Amino acid sequence: MSARARTQAAGVIFLVILVLLGWLSVAIFNKDFDRAELVTLKTDRVGNQLAPPAEVKVRGVPFGEVRAVRGSADGAEIDLAIDPAKIDQLPRNISARLLPKTVFGERYVNLVLPDRPEGGSLQDGDVIGQDRSSNAIELERVLGDLLPLLRAVQPQKLNSSLGAISLALDNRGKSLGDSIVQLNDLLGQVNPLMPQFKADISGLADVADLYTGAAPDILKALSDLSTTAKTIVDTRADLDKLYSSVTTASGDMNKFLVQNKDNIIGVSVKSRPTLELLSRYSPQLPCLFDAVNRLKPVMEKALGKGTGEPGLHVTLSVHDPRDKYVPGRDDPRFDQKGGPRCYGGGGASAAVAFAADGDLGPANSKGERGLVAELLAPSLGMKPAEVPDWSSVLVGPALRGTEVTVR
Repeated sequence: MSARARTQAAGVIFLVILVLLGWLSVAIFNKDFDRAELVTLKTDRVGNQLAPPAEVKVRGVPFGEVRAVRGSADGAEIDLAIDPAKIDQLPRNISARLLPKTVFGERYVNLVLPDRPEGGSLQDGDVIGQDRSSNAIELERVLGDLLPLLRAVQPQKLNSSLGAISLALDNRGKSLGDSIVQLNDLLGQVNPLMPQFKADISGLADVADLYTGAAPDILKALSDLSTTAKTIVDTRADLDKLYSSVTTASGDMNKFLVQNKDNIIGVSVKSRPTLELLSRYSPQLPCLFDAVNRLKPVMEKALGKGTGEPGLHVTLSVHDPRDKYVPGRDDPRFDQKGGPRCYGGGGASAAVAFAADGDLGPANSKGERGLVAELLAPSLGMKPAEVPDWSSVLVGPALRGTEVTVR
């Protein structure tokens, strides 16, 4: 055989070996050489998360794998490859559920052992059905409703959020526990206040009802206020002028006060003694004004008002009962040192008694006042006790030092 022919034969053999190796790899992957007992599972539906080689488990223990999934007129048929060493542990009336490994994971076949095993052990070629118990139906319904929820939640975003929460809580268990304890203490303090809080909420509701009833009046007031505001806006120019005038007047007043502050302070200082004296005798002023008001009609009568005979209607006979006037002896003395006093006269002010530090002396003494009252009472048509005490101040100087005879 030539070298060319040998080379070609070697190439063909190499290709055949490559094909055999590829077939062998696929067969090994498909576990065609593994010894297994095939059992058919019939279900109404499979879903898109169950595919070979999904696991077959019994109470969480692997018993085999899914070899093939085929559609049928009634739903689907699933070929289950059961480990020959374990198939004898499964009864023939066993059923199956299709469950997900995780919320987002693929499904697997969960073989459910019956409460009462019947028919012996499971054999190669047997057909089992889907679990139709109430628990299985409810679980299937929950899983069926979970798919639309997962589509709405967007699992990739939920996974990112859960990862972020996990990262945030990592190594923070003690702080989280302390926070929960503090929150519990806070709630323990707040719970006794809940009745008061409820009462406050009820009071707030009552206030809200009150404001609801007053809302029309409030709205009307706001409407009237808007009219006032509009008026202010319309008269803004006049207000600006007023403010400008007030500003100018304030400036002028400030200049006046700055220029005359010394004079104002001086006047205030010098007026202080006079004001203090007026303040001291201010209680006597009501009595004085009352006496003047009552003296007016009396004097008008004494002067003949309304009689057609104007003049003093008094008949006096005067002669000197004493020696002549001696300077130094008969000089009037003004040594009164008492406070304000009211000399009778009636009225609200006359009823107030003012204390005196001493008598007024011979010139307006108590005896002289009594004498003047006796002299004036007949002409005034009054009783002597009704004649004001200050009458001696007015008439006393004219009568002092003379002898008076009243007719």
